Amino acid sequence: MSQLNTKLYQSTQLRQEMRINPRLYQAMELLYMPLLDLQQHLKEEMAENPFLEMSEADEQQEVELKEDTTDEPLGDEVDWEQILLDGFDVGGRRQQYEHREYIEPTPVETPDLRDHLDEQLRMLPMPDRDLRMGEEIIGNIDETGILMCTLEQAVEGANSWLEDVRPVALANAREIEDEEEREEELAQIAAIFRPYEFEDAERMLRVVQSMDPPGVGARDIRECILLQLREIDGEDPVARIIVEEHFDSLINHRWGDIAKELELTPKEIQDAADRIAGLDPKPGLRYSPEPDHYITPDLIVEKIDGEYMVFANDTSLPRLRISRSYREVARDKSKFTGENKEFIAAKLNSANWMIQAIEQRRQTMLKVMGFIVDRQREFFERGVQYLRPLTLREVADHIEMHESTVSRVTNKKFVQTPRGVYSLKYFFSSGLSTMSGEDISARGVKDMIKGMVADEDLKKPLTDQAIVTLLKNEGVKIARRTVAKYRDQMGILPARMRKRV
Repeated sequence: MSQLNTKLYQSTQLRQEMRINPRLYQAMELLYMPLLDLQQHLKEEMAENPFLEMSEADEQQEVELKEDTTDEPLGDEVDWEQILLDGFDVGGRRQQYEHREYIEPTPVETPDLRDHLDEQLRMLPMPDRDLRMGEEIIGNIDETGILMCTLEQAVEGANSWLEDVRPVALANAREIEDEEEREEELAQIAAIFRPYEFEDAERMLRVVQSMDPPGVGARDIRECILLQLREIDGEDPVARIIVEEHFDSLINHRWGDIAKELELTPKEIQDAADRIAGLDPKPGLRYSPEPDHYITPDLIVEKIDGEYMVFANDTSLPRLRISRSYREVARDKSKFTGENKEFIAAKLNSANWMIQAIEQRRQTMLKVMGFIVDRQREFFERGVQYLRPLTLREVADHIEMHESTVSRVTNKKFVQTPRGVYSLKYFFSSGLSTMSGEDISARGVKDMIKGMVADEDLKKPLTDQAIVTLLKNEGVKIARRTVAKYRDQMGILPARMRKRV
């Protein structure tokens, strides 16, 4: 029986592989970066590369886009002096660089819901023991104002705290030398630090639920609405009964079923439902303001002499150029040999490439937005209903770039237009056919549906099929299920739930 002989062998072979240049990855990242991220990235690059510096705003030179250079050190045949002295920078239009006064907003700390409730709790005349249970309950209320734990869990949490602090209090009390005083202190500790019961949590929950804002501390939306109804001047018995006994029918707008049960007219039930709808199911959010989101548009579209012009909003970007001081240092080529020469060559290549990449990014964005403006001119003139369908592939074919490049260019980028600030992704949507053979954007169809619903007779709201018929009269071919999908995306209820009596 032969044995398998395993050994290590060395062999040479030729094969072709595709490897992406690291510079290509960096270029794709630059395309993907929003304006604020790009600003930070360029500042880091200037800190790391001594050949990069920020040029003055009043200097403007042309940038020639070249093929990507390699990371290999420059050979002796390269004229360093020619490259170093041929510095260039990147900038936008001269008129963009005007002196502007920017006022930076000063952040101001605002109290959140928990601070608001704690402040009210501290103002109540009650023992420290009750205050501790109140703190436990408030600590389990989320930002919407809903209590996120059961009362049993609140009791368990408060008792766990007692187990931690009771031994320390007892140890301090036992160190009191006066026997009478020591016994009195131990008696007080026994009374204050006795375990909490369910009734303690229930009583303090009622106290918390009486605080501002009305509805806070509720265990669900139904209880939240009931708490708010009790705060209204002159209790609304019909609304209270509807919430207490017919909450599911209320959510599903089954006015007829509720009216039959309560022996009232559907109009009375609907009026009560309107009063309920005016209440806040998430009262805590008024004390939990969302952080401000500032948008800096990457592009600007302006109408000049009847034509829409596209400009890059890059006035806040550092304008890069090859450092003049380092040109002088590197002018004497005889001083640099070996590792020093390789270092300077690598940094010089990197600086040249970065300047070219930023300009390439700028030119690509201008090309993409220019095509969008040409394609969507009717939108800029007449509004969203005239937004035409557009895909990434169409833009890519026009500017002769890959579709993924267009996707990166439009990602998280914004444009300031005469009609407002929009994400570049806003202008891309699928299309529907019209009777005339032209296409209309899905966003335009949604806007048409929204307008039809806003103008409908509430006693006879438009069904999805009725909307299909109206759109057909406008020349838009659309299926009923597509109308239902668009309606759901816009948060519009079905006709049955929009009906008024």
